[in-house]
Amino acid sequence: MQGLAVTSKLSLAVVVVVFLLGSAGAVHGLRRVVSSSSDEPCNEMTLYYHDILYNGVNNTKNATSAAATKPTALSTTHWKNGTYFGTLVVFNDPMTVGKALPVAGEEPAARAQEFYFYDKQESYTSWFGFSIVFNSTAHKGTLNLVGADLMDDKTRDLSVVGGTGDFFMARGIATLRLDASEGTVYFRLQMDIKLYECYV
Repeated sequence: MQGLAVTSKLSLAVVVVVFLLGSAGAVHGLRRVVSSSSDEPCNEMTLYYHDILYNGVNNTKNATSAAATKPTALSTTHWKNGTYFGTLVVFNDPMTVGKALPVAGEEPAARAQEFYFYDKQESYTSWFGFSIVFNSTAHKGTLNLVGADLMDDKTRDLSVVGGTGDFFMARGIATLRLDASEGTVYFRLQMDIKLYECYV
């Protein structure tokens, strides 16, 4: 009988959690929209992500990202091969609607903020965890993304796992492709974002 009581409590807890998740949008006066097809997202946009890595020499004013860890003996042996294994990079990168970097004093469409780290010894790959922070006339709020950036692949997908403001509880996919690079100091990614769960 004791096992039955535990099962009943667990079932009740699951029902309560499902109810709370389902009513979260209603609290904000929003209606949940879930796409029925991968060809028909409920929202989509293209942004360009600009990363200017601090090189330790002459780009202090322009840098938008910097290594936050010192190389270990293990990662140093692999740096010669270009994998940067174990290096953590923190960033506050501008994101634009067009390919050009914002000119001085111009606010970007959004900013990508958080970190990525190089997580493989054999090849050049990283893992991203970041928020796209919107604060413009077009959008307010955030989109939160996580996933592996397999840099040898022409395109790779990151999961959109949530959001706030205009993107409250959004879910979807962000497809990345390298659009431009200048050695290890600068790269630009084209990011095609498709949301399949939206609250409107």
